[in-house]
Amino acid sequence: MNQNLSLYRIFYAAALAGNISKAADELFISQPAISQSIKKLEQSLDTPLFIRNSRGVQLTEDGELLFAHVKSAFQALDAGERQLRLRRELGVGHLRIGVSSTLCKYVLLPYLSDFVRLHPHVQITIACQSTNHTLQMLAHEDLDLGLTGRPESLHGMEFCPVRRIQDVFVASGEYLEHLLLFLGQNAPGRLSELSSSDSAFLLKSGTLMLLDKENLTRQYLDQYFKERQLFPENILEATSMDLLIDFAKIGLGIACVIREFVENELEEKKLLELPAPFPIASREIGFVFSPRQTNVDMIHELIHQKVSK
Repeated sequence: MNQNLSLYRIFYAAALAGNISKAADELFISQPAISQSIKKLEQSLDTPLFIRNSRGVQLTEDGELLFAHVKSAFQALDAGERQLRLRRELGVGHLRIGVSSTLCKYVLLPYLSDFVRLHPHVQITIACQSTNHTLQMLAHEDLDLGLTGRPESLHGMEFCPVRRIQDVFVASGEYLEHLLLFLGQNAPGRLSELSSSDSAFLLKSGTLMLLDKENLTRQYLDQYFKERQLFPENILEATSMDLLIDFAKIGLGIACVIREFVENELEEKKLLELPAPFPIASREIGFVFSPRQTNVDMIHELIHQKVSK
């Protein structure tokens, strides 16, 4: 932009006011100064911007075109100043959160609904991704807050637990009946009598549906299978737990999901829970963040408003 910003400010004020005298009053400068500035801008752009008449000034066709762009520019500047003022006066800022799509849907949204209602001016960015990716971004300060399982090492971060979760194996009754028949077992009445050894056999023989290997839950389960010498032969991978739940409901296989997120499906018998071949320890999920951040007070408010209810 070759022109001095003040010339465009004067042009903008005159176009809005439609009158040189009014623009001069608004900008606290003289009418001759307004006229001279407009003339200078017109000469520089080599086109008339206003038509003068007895009632004031009116934009030419070129003036209308320029005004549309100048208006957008000054509105953007006003918005920037407004956000800075809110940040300074109200402590309003930007909160960047990393979370898996599953935890976002089932855990984070209740926190956000209350927080956004109380702080409508806070800008929130949510990155739905694997826990490992969230932890990496937190370490590089590319995120302010993460909702994850408890990491093995916090590396100077703080962890605020939210709840415990339990991994379980679920499938549709129809799938289990067909699998039992395929394996040469009498299916009717067997579903209510399945034992842990039955589950181990079904997991090995059927299709086991798990999250992909980038997911912390998958890594936890891989370790579980390895320690107990369980080696499923057919594995179907998905990128989200919602997909695993939907796949299980339509009978694609046995899914390992979080019990708390399929309570309705279990209650309505859309899914059946298999007894674990060996006990699976419950896990803890919570918020991870650096205590050194400038917006740590905002983070604490988001976390503790729900916990205190």
